[in-house]
Amino acid sequence: MTNINTLTLTRPDDWHLHLRDGAALKAVLPDSARQFARAMIMPNLRPPVTSTALAVGYRQRILAALPAGIHFEPLMTLYLTDNTRAEEIKQAVASGVVHGVKLYPAGATTNSDSGVTDLAHCKKALAEMEKLGLPLLVHAEVTDVQVDIFDRERVFIERHMIPLLKDYPALKVVFEHITTKEAADFVLRSPANVAATITAHHLLMNRNAMFVGGVQPHHYCLPILKREEHRQALLKAATSGNAKFFLGTDSAPHAKHTKEAACGCAGMYTAHSAIELYAEAFDGVNALDKLEGFASFYGADFYGLARNTECIELRRQSWQIPASLPFDGDSLIPLRAGQTVAWKLQ
Repeated sequence: MTNINTLTLTRPDDWHLHLRDGAALKAVLPDSARQFARAMIMPNLRPPVTSTALAVGYRQRILAALPAGIHFEPLMTLYLTDNTRAEEIKQAVASGVVHGVKLYPAGATTNSDSGVTDLAHCKKALAEMEKLGLPLLVHAEVTDVQVDIFDRERVFIERHMIPLLKDYPALKVVFEHITTKEAADFVLRSPANVAATITAHHLLMNRNAMFVGGVQPHHYCLPILKREEHRQALLKAATSGNAKFFLGTDSAPHAKHTKEAACGCAGMYTAHSAIELYAEAFDGVNALDKLEGFASFYGADFYGLARNTECIELRRQSWQIPASLPFDGDSLIPLRAGQTVAWKLQ
């Protein structure tokens, strides 16, 4: 680890965030808003955000839920379906508030039942996105139950990502929350219109974390944690200074009882201490000098948005994360609950 004890960063952005809606939204929004200037808001609500009108309405609810005096810009996305029309893509771009379209293979993760069954159904929408420069944000896992869960990202690359880029070579694509060496290598080999987000939890943990001392439901997420060799590959990519890789927490709040259940929900809640967790990961490989680009610059550059001008300060200060947080009449268990983090946002 380095000897740096205070770190000043341009205020970062989160390029992959789940905020939910209603009371749940009000419970978790302040955690992200106090750290990040902007966040790419995922559209997998019930019902999903499939139109520009729904995205505009959701954005208004997010802004209304912001604590007084905090500036935070929600960047909206549409949920791609087999029936998304090219006209809807035009409206999304014209709105000025929709910055991407999310591809969930049907059944791949939380609230993805309405996702795409076959990319062949989306040709007109994808062609319009390529034409207008609207990025496709991909949850890159196959849903074939015959494919081992630890291989589903790799198989998606072979079956879908390679053909997608062949058919739409100028389409801007964000390979979301990559978890494998194969994904990092694929992004590196791809042209400049392909980038990737990386979560803090995939930088800090490998799949052993799900089973140490018994089954750990709060460490279950999709894409699932992988082997140590993949964690090391992600760390190398995130700390490389390569502008293709940037911060996306994939922070996903679930009530405690829905995680600690016979069929528990997938997702980790990291928004409470996100930038501190990233700092810890980068510090662990002596790469704090690479954190600002990853957290504050590269995502904005890829999406064609201005870099933030405000700054935040982190200090090397061990602090304990609460054992639980209030959440929509229930409780929420954040990552590292009851344990410590080595850096603290001031």
